[in-house]
Amino acid sequence: MEPVNAACLAIVPTYDEAENIRPIVARILEAVPTAHVLVMDDASPDGTGRIADEIAATDDRVSVVHRTAKEGLGAAYVAGFRWGLDRGYRVLVEIDADGSHPADRLPVMLEALDGPERPGLVIGSRWVRGGSVVDWPRRRLFLSRAGNLYSRLALRIPVRDATAGFRVYRADVLAAMPLERVASRGYFFQVDMTLRTLDAGHTVVEVPIEFREREAGVSKMSGSIVQEAMLNVTIWGLQRAWRRLRGLPLRDE
Repeated sequence: MEPVNAACLAIVPTYDEAENIRPIVARILEAVPTAHVLVMDDASPDGTGRIADEIAATDDRVSVVHRTAKEGLGAAYVAGFRWGLDRGYRVLVEIDADGSHPADRLPVMLEALDGPERPGLVIGSRWVRGGSVVDWPRRRLFLSRAGNLYSRLALRIPVRDATAGFRVYRADVLAAMPLERVASRGYFFQVDMTLRTLDAGHTVVEVPIEFREREAGVSKMSGSIVQEAMLNVTIWGLQRAWRRLRGLPLRDE
């Protein structure tokens, strides 16, 4: 069988990541030389898009999409998924531009995707055995752990890091999703995608990673995004509990 990474596209959303974009693209391609990289730039005022164009001009494995406004992480990934699906990629990767996700774990994640469980999604997880977080303050560690525990219990899902942003999907899983209906902001985008994958009957596998604080620049995560995520988890958890009691499908679509 052809290796699963032979048609692998790593999607890297960017907004003001001029200091980080060259290193992360280099690390992805070093880890998986057969992969392609798609930079989805949200009109970065710091010149990230121009730097990405320079990289693409010297390496045909790299492509750049210039979006006209800052529309958020989820919207960038959905656009990237569509771009990859239209071009026939079989594996689609989510990875942050800021260096917090260890690109050298990609081969392990790709191997897991092609493993005996045949999962629809592999998550690079901070909160499974062997996973860790480096350089985070205690408050942020607590919020992430508590948020993921709450999501797992409220939604009754067997995933310890549902908010994780380092992911590998099978293209057929994404192709079957109504991507236009996916909640498109921050943390909740990742929770929504995890839930949709499970609801479609696919397995989710978590691979331990060491997550590090971003290497340069400013985090885009805000308190309002976290609050929105937890509110949506609560609403969805109640809706799903009611549907279970009534014997109804867990979602309409």
